[in-house]
Amino acid sequence: MWLLVPAVSALLLVAYFLFPQEVPESVPVSSFDLNEAESPQQTETPPTVEPIQISPVVDVKGAVAHPGVYELSPEARIQDLIQAAGGFLPEADSRAINLAMKLQDEMSVYVPAVGEEILLPESPHSAAATGDTMVNLNTAAEAELTSLPGIGPSKAAAIITYRTDHGNFKTIDELKEVTGIGDKTFEQLKDAITVK
Repeated sequence: MWLLVPAVSALLLVAYFLFPQEVPESVPVSSFDLNEAESPQQTETPPTVEPIQISPVVDVKGAVAHPGVYELSPEARIQDLIQAAGGFLPEADSRAINLAMKLQDEMSVYVPAVGEEILLPESPHSAAATGDTMVNLNTAAEAELTSLPGIGPSKAAAIITYRTDHGNFKTIDELKEVTGIGDKTFEQLKDAITVK
């Protein structure tokens, strides 16, 4: 009999470990869903703000069918302006114009005739001295650039290429970064150029 008590105790211990009692389902500490933890600001993409694009109003003169002022789309280029103006006249020197240049508001584009030279006045009392006819590095065509002292066709082409690749000139001093234009050339023409 005295052996029966330890045997029953041992059986109860084995049964306890082999057949665990049913434990009531645990209640989660919080029924808060982790997906709900993210705030709407974190999951929603903020709306993108589109930059305001201005339709440039541009004046075109010279050897085009219909000179005048035109308003074009924000992405328009000089080629689009020439088309809007009815195209080049037969005498137009189309090589003097960079047709790929993007238009800017208040820009003035002059299309020269073949053989036409655009010269800046040399008198200190002329309009050039007051800045009225200074050559704008950001809008000047090849013919205008070659009218500058020390600028031939190859340097004019280099200026246009630089402007196309790097965007508009911010200051006239940036002209010295163009291949072939050093301090000496810059000193010759700095009073005749501007950036707008």
